[in-house]
Amino acid sequence: MKTTVIVEKGNDGNFSAYSSKLINHFIIGTGATVEEAKNDFILGYNEMLQSFIYKNEPIPEELENLIFEYNYDLSAFFNKYNWINISQFSKTAKISPSLMRQYKSGQYISEKQVSKIETALHSAAKELLALKLNV
Repeated sequence: MKTTVIVEKGNDGNFSAYSSKLINHFIIGTGATVEEAKNDFILGYNEMLQSFIYKNEPIPEELENLIFEYNYDLSAFFNKYNWINISQFSKTAKISPSLMRQYKSGQYISEKQVSKIETALHSAAKELLALKLNV
């Protein structure tokens, strides 16, 4: 079963990963980077499974064979994909570079601005998928 894992930057500057879709179980991971938070989340999930096995209890259906789909806030996205040049990408998204840096740092962002950024990212992804390199 697929479940969404939200990855976001907290007020303390660390990242957290959690699933709000699980009904009876709560798993959270934290770390200084997105990868640390995701790894901590997976560790928590595996430890939860092991606790059921250790107690010789059946694993709840909602925890069986989970596939994680990650959703990032903007700070987490730019932490994960830190090779993207924010100043250059802001031009593609038609957002000022200073405003984009504010969004990256965790400042409020409207749904309209998120949509512009997602559209620019999807466009770049399509372009990259069509790319062919010569040797």
